[in-house]
Amino acid sequence: MRRINQINDAWRFIRQNEELAEAATYQDFHWSEVHLPHTWNAVDGANGYEYYQGACWYRKELVLDSSDAGRKVFIEFGGSNSITDVYVNGRHAGQHKGGYSTFRFDITADVAFGTKNVIAVKVDNTVVDDVYPQKADFTFYGGIYRDVNILVTNPVHFDTMDYGSSGVYIVQEQVSQEKAYLKIESRLVNDSDEEKKIRLWVDIANADGGAVTYAAKEVVLAAGEARTETLSCIIDNPILWHGRKNPYLYQATVSMTSFNDTVDRIEIPFGIRYFHVDSEKGFFLNGEHLPLYGVSRHQDRKDMGWAITEQEQIEDMTLIKEIGATSLRLAHYQHSQIFYDLCDKEGMVVWAEIPFISIMSQNELEGINAKQQMLELIKQNFNHPSIIFWGLQNEIQIGGERPEVRRLVKELNELTKKEDPTRLTTMANVLFVDERDEFNRMTDVVGYNKYYGWYHGKTEDFDPWIDKFHEINPDRPLCISEYGVEGIVQYHSAEPKVKDYTEEYHALYHEVAWKIFEKKPFLWATYVWNMFDFGANIRDEGGVKGRNNKGLVTYDRKIKKDAFYMYKAHWSDEKFVHIASKRFVDRAEDSIQIKVYSNCYKVTLYLNGEELQSKSSEEKVFVFENIMLAEGMNEILAVAIGNLVTYQDLAWFNKVEEPNTSYETPQVADKREQVNNWFELPETSIEELAELQITDDVYSTRCTFKELFANKDAEIVLNKYVGEGFRDVPQYPMMQGFTIDMLAGMAPENFPDKLIFAINKELTTIKKV
Repeated sequence: MRRINQINDAWRFIRQNEELAEAATYQDFHWSEVHLPHTWNAVDGANGYEYYQGACWYRKELVLDSSDAGRKVFIEFGGSNSITDVYVNGRHAGQHKGGYSTFRFDITADVAFGTKNVIAVKVDNTVVDDVYPQKADFTFYGGIYRDVNILVTNPVHFDTMDYGSSGVYIVQEQVSQEKAYLKIESRLVNDSDEEKKIRLWVDIANADGGAVTYAAKEVVLAAGEARTETLSCIIDNPILWHGRKNPYLYQATVSMTSFNDTVDRIEIPFGIRYFHVDSEKGFFLNGEHLPLYGVSRHQDRKDMGWAITEQEQIEDMTLIKEIGATSLRLAHYQHSQIFYDLCDKEGMVVWAEIPFISIMSQNELEGINAKQQMLELIKQNFNHPSIIFWGLQNEIQIGGERPEVRRLVKELNELTKKEDPTRLTTMANVLFVDERDEFNRMTDVVGYNKYYGWYHGKTEDFDPWIDKFHEINPDRPLCISEYGVEGIVQYHSAEPKVKDYTEEYHALYHEVAWKIFEKKPFLWATYVWNMFDFGANIRDEGGVKGRNNKGLVTYDRKIKKDAFYMYKAHWSDEKFVHIASKRFVDRAEDSIQIKVYSNCYKVTLYLNGEELQSKSSEEKVFVFENIMLAEGMNEILAVAIGNLVTYQDLAWFNKVEEPNTSYETPQVADKREQVNNWFELPETSIEELAELQITDDVYSTRCTFKELFANKDAEIVLNKYVGEGFRDVPQYPMMQGFTIDMLAGMAPENFPDKLIFAINKELTTIKKV
């Protein structure tokens, strides 16, 4: 039988690349002691542009039981970012590239039994050319940030080295309400030096532990042989895994026996379900339409980074359940097995993806690491019923138009469909991908990351764009894979507007966006960006450094922003009432608006104990206008009745003479937002604007920044109009695939026609080589 021993405690650690630290005789007494999970960026990973990226070392002494001599020994890492080299007693056990998946090394030949072993691990979170991600809008926390285990097995065992998987795959070949045809594929390994005859079993039990069905076969494994064996099972009248309504799990126990001994055994919870996506009607689970009310999640947390425990994962899931979400996009990498297990148990429909994001490598053009991470994601998570969609890329077009990017996305899709033809492939296109682009047909379904109402345009622009895409591509299932705005709970306004960072605009944006989305039945899902604020050290916005503040819940999970309750009102059956803008306490206006979110039909408002008015609404948003406050502190009470139960919420507003300036967003001077003020625009006639001809053999504002900066003459023109320091800002690597025309579409006030003409007038004189 296999045995798993967790070895998280009492590691020695040093935050630098220490020469000879791999040696068994190295003295590490001066290093600090840490316990796993651990990251060296828990604090500096979310407080500004600079955080430590480089090699660090961990060391631990370990004694293996003498009785395990003759057995196989593996070391297992649940997640270590991003390049990990493992040494055992001074010998190199292996290297893993990629920071998010489980990986193992066979250390049988390197360890001694009954005496001290020294494990030394070098972890490096430096961005290198052949490991993904290359660049992204989140912090790459370094460290061994998930559990580390010692796995001991018999020489005959289920394959532990099959891309970090269990070695057992429950394939749902055909599922209906009447029958489930299952194929259990097991990778068997005989690491002994003699032939072994074993019996392979699979026993399937229901949620109560009762026997459902079984299958078995005799297998003879030659010395040193590894191969896949298949058992088939049929379950009559299966209880289907049906999302949050009924996340029913069966249990498969897959074992190998020899005479009276169980040689190896793996227990796998799994759910049975079938699904499809209709380009007109959306997502269907087990033949029933299921609206996918989605949020996205990053795994980090304030002062912890990625080094979170099961407790934090459960807390995240509790908040996601409370809001009423039915689907999760787990961005932008493989998440913990703990969290996928929670998704199975709680009935979340999951989009799981790899960190092939923003920019493809400039030199490694085969996508070796992207394919490796895709295989790890699929194989390690194959048996999770919650996972319905495999995500191949996120905004990879930011790196510019490159044929090798298109080729690799297609190859990732082919690889994914080959490894798992039972699920759907998807991807998230960056906002500027044309509706007619072939990117929209490379996967089974597609998503777009759109930020109308923040980075460009107005929130209402979602409506015509969604209809436009659907008209052009009536057969392509579309989702909105990201949408959101920054919301900082310190900032408030009675007149919220785009880019004011206030909690009020954050909530208003989501009100408008959701009202549009819920009327588009052909959208197969929508995913709020993001459920939680997260670390992004390239950012410095709204007075907050190193953080993306688009979450519905704060980075520390202590505050649910008003928009959280807006979605809860629309998505959740749990009755409640919530007064918005509670943190906007000091009010200088003569009268104020009170907004209430509730999934009850009727809300009554009281001011200082006196009933004001009642409103009934199916819209979940109750707005009370012209509320006159008395001088000083005022008590607002909102009362609603649902299911014969009374619900209420309280807020206090202080009538003051002058506005509280602490509610105002600091105005950060940003020259990139004032392009048109950097220079004197030339006098240009309407005739000149109309006559300018742009051909494909010259440079223009249609070219990407990467293309323009690659030409010395074009670079001179760019420096003149967009500033010498444009390429020095931390965001530039993610913007090099943009064109000036794209930026003009996002912020036309900064790129008037005369400016575009002036730039093109000079660029079009430069011939492409």
